Amino acid sequence: MRIRIVDAFTDRPFAGNPAGVLLLDAFPEDDRLQKIALEVNHAETAFAHRLPAGGDADWALRWFTPAAEVAMCGHATLATAHVLHTTGAHEGTVRFATRSGVLIATPADDGSITLDFPTAPLTAVEIPDGVAEALGAEPLTAFDTGPNIRDLVVELADEKTVVGLAPDHKALGAHSERGIIATARAEDPTRGYDFVSRCFFPNVGIDEDPVTGSAHTALAPYWSERLGGTVLTGLQASPRSGLVRTELRGERTLLTGRAVTVIDGELLA
Repeated sequence: MRIRIVDAFTDRPFAGNPAGVLLLDAFPEDDRLQKIALEVNHAETAFAHRLPAGGDADWALRWFTPAAEVAMCGHATLATAHVLHTTGAHEGTVRFATRSGVLIATPADDGSITLDFPTAPLTAVEIPDGVAEALGAEPLTAFDTGPNIRDLVVELADEKTVVGLAPDHKALGAHSERGIIATARAEDPTRGYDFVSRCFFPNVGIDEDPVTGSAHTALAPYWSERLGGTVLTGLQASPRSGLVRTELRGERTLLTGRAVTVIDGELLA
């Protein structure tokens, strides 16, 4: 069984968010998929198999963290589309059948890939007691992101505060179903990004996710409203870091980035 490790939302190896990608003939039992994801031990491992021609989607796609299956994952979708495109397994736009509906990935001539994802519905909520202590910073606002990504978005005072976070990951787990997205306006937009974020998902076994495509389906509408533009770029300021270009189109959000294959091998077990 062939397995590839792909760094997503970056144009260079050892940055962005690494994902395992396995192209299969069919999905095996869930327990085996979970064991493989635990062995890969990246934020997500993607499993895909081709679907019969003539349907609403071209490939079935599932994502597993080391601890659980998730309903949506941007970087592993980007990584899978990159593998399909660079290996010739699929040409042009690819439609994925997922737990979040049909997700579309379109490669461009410049090597980037654009994902078409549902926009996360944001609902303002009271800042939960204990979030400030768990994060180590006082949030300005808090928003629930709805059923697809199941996170809490909190805006912090500034970019420096987001970059400097050293949260109590165990304590954060009590405040949302998946995790916390901490964000702030960019200090200097001339540096190539409009907002920053960091994402902490202890409830699915990921203390900090390096670059989170799904989180940007919530960050895009959040910052589009505040900054007055539908096309923005987010820097996820994790130690690996990565850039996500977002374009808000009402109920859909386009996420554009690049990917690099860093390992190509065989799963022997």
